[in-house]
Amino acid sequence: MAARNKGSGMISTGIAAQNRKGRFNYTIVETVEAGLVLKGPEVKSLRMGRATINEAYAGERNGEIWLINSYIPEYQGGVLSRFEPRAPRKLLLHKKQVDKLLGEVARSGVTLVPLDIHFNSRGLAKLTLGVGEGRKKADKRQAIADRDWQRDKARLIRNKGGDY
Repeated sequence: MAARNKGSGMISTGIAAQNRKGRFNYTIVETVEAGLVLKGPEVKSLRMGRATINEAYAGERNGEIWLINSYIPEYQGGVLSRFEPRAPRKLLLHKKQVDKLLGEVARSGVTLVPLDIHFNSRGLAKLTLGVGEGRKKADKRQAIADRDWQRDKARLIRNKGGDY
């Protein structure tokens, strides 16, 4: 749950953007939290909760990992400095983490899927990056069936075996 400041409606801690399809299209094996290199107006726009990372992905560039194709709209608060909404953004990770992730991508053919952008307890923007293996259509159907069963089971328990 995102905590919002009273007057401004800006997110102080919690999720600013989420990629819900990421967990559906991929089986997430491992998650890593990475920092983001952002400009001031980008942070303000993120705090408004207007960013999308549905079509975003993480890739390697010059031995570093970058967030590509994420959309952070321009902040409309009268700021003069403009930025490109779909610009690649550098992810801040330790060298060992970068080497491990790039090794997994090269060796196993996994994908680096951005799962969410959130603000931690110190107010810093972080990206949760998932190491995902692609799901086949049958796996997706099974995931839907499992989710539906869990929902029905919870409903039955809640209604104490009512007339279902």
